[in-house]
Amino acid sequence: MITQPAVRGADADLVRASWTEPEAFAELFDRYSAMLYRYVSRRLGPEPAEDLVGETFLVAFSRRKSYDLAYQDARPWLFGILTKLVSRHHRSEAARYRALLRAPVDADVESPADRVAAGVSAQALRAELAGALATLSAKDRDVLLLIAWGDLTYEETAQALGIPVGTVRSRLNRGRRKVRAALGDMEEE
Repeated sequence: MITQPAVRGADADLVRASWTEPEAFAELFDRYSAMLYRYVSRRLGPEPAEDLVGETFLVAFSRRKSYDLAYQDARPWLFGILTKLVSRHHRSEAARYRALLRAPVDADVESPADRVAAGVSAQALRAELAGALATLSAKDRDVLLLIAWGDLTYEETAQALGIPVGTVRSRLNRGRRKVRAALGDMEEE
């Protein structure tokens, strides 16, 4: 008789199940690989993103028995691993932001409605934003981007980086201040 694996809700349940059924870990990949890919491709570009996401899951799988099962959501853990891997690429990240700073903004606009949308979109501020991000310290940039692009809460960001929530708040505040100043105090999304 072929048995179907039980449907598991919480990420911690999947991690625990993977201790005896390694294939259960694949569900975490299915749940979060696209999210992690979007995050890292925004930081480093699509070229290294796929490799880093794969490496993140290899590291997570090898460390799954040390995962704190008290945390039901594995996203902060996975983003923490990914952020450490990204830190090894800090030179390429800074180079990417410098390249975006020099790159012209696409002027191809289809209609007046598209022109308005393009004018208020983040794409219109790409160069300025890239320049502002390049000036942030790696620690401030990690916090800012985990919250802005990774959609993590303060608590999840603290868990991901292994720092207190108060440190997250101060780094985020400092990062936001620097980005606002670089963008001329425009409202940021």
